[in-house]
Amino acid sequence: MEFSHVSILLKECMDGLDIKPDGIYVDGTLGGGGHTFKLIQFIDGGKVIGIDQDQDALEAASKRLSIFGDKFIPVHNNFSNLLEVLETLGIKKIDGFLLDLGVSSYQLDEAERGFSYMNDGQLDMRMNQEDEFSAYDVVNTYSEDELTRIIREYGEENWANRIAKFIVEARSEKPLETTFELVDIIKNAIPASARKDGPHPAKRTFQAIRIEVNNELKIIEKTIEDAVSVMNKGGRVAIITFHSLEDRIVKNTFKKLAQGCICPPEFPVCICNNKPKVKIISRKPILPSEREVIDNPRARSAKLRIAEKK
Repeated sequence: MEFSHVSILLKECMDGLDIKPDGIYVDGTLGGGGHTFKLIQFIDGGKVIGIDQDQDALEAASKRLSIFGDKFIPVHNNFSNLLEVLETLGIKKIDGFLLDLGVSSYQLDEAERGFSYMNDGQLDMRMNQEDEFSAYDVVNTYSEDELTRIIREYGEENWANRIAKFIVEARSEKPLETTFELVDIIKNAIPASARKDGPHPAKRTFQAIRIEVNNELKIIEKTIEDAVSVMNKGGRVAIITFHSLEDRIVKNTFKKLAQGCICPPEFPVCICNNKPKVKIISRKPILPSEREVIDNPRARSAKLRIAEKK
């Protein structure tokens, strides 16, 4: 299957990164390579490092970007290992860092990857296919309490208790193996009246399991801090999120890094000497235009936040 992914908020990302032609940039979620393809056209003398943990994505994007020669450096890794990646490449400083935290269209459309509740496939959801831990393990080995917690926290699902209970009951007869088996259980757990409106009934639970499998939320804050620590003055971090949990982490991490003195208010003078590390460029998140949402409905929930190294 052709790896295709429509790059979301493409122009806004390019504007937000304030690209320097001789700069070093990192696209931490290379995906189909759309953001990097655009970014690298502004580069003359610099480089773009494209990181992805999905081997299929990396191979497809590398092929597409091979026309740019050594201006592009592909790396098979997780963006949370940014410092290790840069050290291996012998790079001390960068001028920009981009993350697009969405699941790619390819991953959703490729049934056997198990990300989609619209296609039947094995319960997988691993972004890095070399990892052993998958959605199958979450669904079949987590206790009812653990399932309830992740479905409630990561999926913000009101029916988390019932869904977890129904999963545990169903798997007591035989292990759950496919996405459609799970979808049927979720539909049975959520009362018909609650299924009438809103998104697909399985959307939140699938999101929750995917986040758990790939440890998606726990790595965002440290990655931003690491990126800022190796960034040249004036360099920028641009991050696209797709749900409120991610957006909250990005917003709060930027806020923390933009804070100056952290002494208690009763101190007469500052003794912490904490200086703001970034300036927040986008006070409010940048949203896709109506035109973009019409052209690409998957952009609807995207939010872009940008910060600049002081």
